[in-house]
Amino acid sequence: MSTAAVPEKAPDDSSKLKTFLSILRKFVGVADIASVRFSLPAQLLEPRPNLEYWNYLDRPETFASIGKSDDELGRMLEVLRFWFTKDLKYIKGKPCKPYNSTLGEFFRCSWDVNDNIPEEQNLPGISSNGSSSVQDGDDKVKVCYLTEQTSHHPPVSAFYIDCPERGVTARGFDQISAKFTGTSIRVSPGQHNLGIFVNIEKRDNEEYQLTHPDAHLGGILRGALAITVADTCYITCPKTGMKAILQYMEEGWIGRSQNKLEGVIFRYNKDKDTVTRIKDVPESDVIARITGSWHGKIYFTPAGTKEPSLLIDITPLFPVPKNIPPAEEQLSNESLKFWGDVTNAIVDKQFGQATKLKQDIEERQRERAAERKEKGTEWNPRFFTGAVTPLGKPELTEEGQKVLQGIRSGEYTLTESTVKGA
Repeated sequence: MSTAAVPEKAPDDSSKLKTFLSILRKFVGVADIASVRFSLPAQLLEPRPNLEYWNYLDRPETFASIGKSDDELGRMLEVLRFWFTKDLKYIKGKPCKPYNSTLGEFFRCSWDVNDNIPEEQNLPGISSNGSSSVQDGDDKVKVCYLTEQTSHHPPVSAFYIDCPERGVTARGFDQISAKFTGTSIRVSPGQHNLGIFVNIEKRDNEEYQLTHPDAHLGGILRGALAITVADTCYITCPKTGMKAILQYMEEGWIGRSQNKLEGVIFRYNKDKDTVTRIKDVPESDVIARITGSWHGKIYFTPAGTKEPSLLIDITPLFPVPKNIPPAEEQLSNESLKFWGDVTNAIVDKQFGQATKLKQDIEERQRERAAERKEKGTEWNPRFFTGAVTPLGKPELTEEGQKVLQGIRSGEYTLTESTVKGA
């Protein structure tokens, strides 16, 4: 057996964190380490592409169930239920660092789900048997997902989610800003990340904007990484005139983390929206209140009532596996194939080889960027109309629309792009 084929000793979590921390210390005081795009050695990475890892569909059935309620409050609560389940990976597993996405890299997948929610979690406007005016039976529905890295500086990706049977779509730009404080990493939405925009076609195209709160990656010094949130986020629907404020509560210094949150759903003035704090919402405008733990059970209490009702129980839920295209039908810049050799090397514990392959990819990116600059060539995304436009709400190109149709039908055949960023 050759020396190159001998697996290297896998670093334990303690040595990983020490190495990670030594690298991070170089960035104390840097305004945004996410924009620096520093390269980590392969042994510190999760062997997964960022575009495959980062999506908001850990429980796609909650997305598919949006819009079923005939009641405006019911639909806002459906959106909230999707919100609380979209990132289970950070609740059920350890935070990790996947590969940085490359320009032109893309990922597509789907889920086949039953969008029936347990009876004890029925919402206003849904009968006890789960029916509503847009309920189409108990057959499985398909949720489709397409994302593409549309910008490298700053690093931005666009995404589009579609549940055609329910007429529900979502889109947005993903971009984060990160700062190392010396004890934790504060992660915030970047300037092009205005949140998730959910549209319900069968409800007169109601649109909901869901903004992201700041989060902290803590536990670096003690070797137990964990995500904490102590910030406020908002969900607004101009068509119904409803707004939700969610306040994630800051944890105390002593005692076990409770991950508590509270919130309020209320009528707001869409032309003069100035209310940003729960305590500033007039009692006469309150429609419902939200309480609970974003790691456990979350309840809603309609105005004028005292008995809370269960909105969602996170405790038994785990991320749902994706349906992905067959390997032979994936393109060379499709995430799983693009990073396949690096992933295989990490899985085989060939960390030196994995790091070299990763560095080769990064060098090719720099060379192609230099070539475009020298030729004055502008790079354009393949599946979305702009790198960071329209502001907050990316639109699909004609080819992007065809890709989504292919995901729906299971037809994954695509031709290699003539303009490759990756």
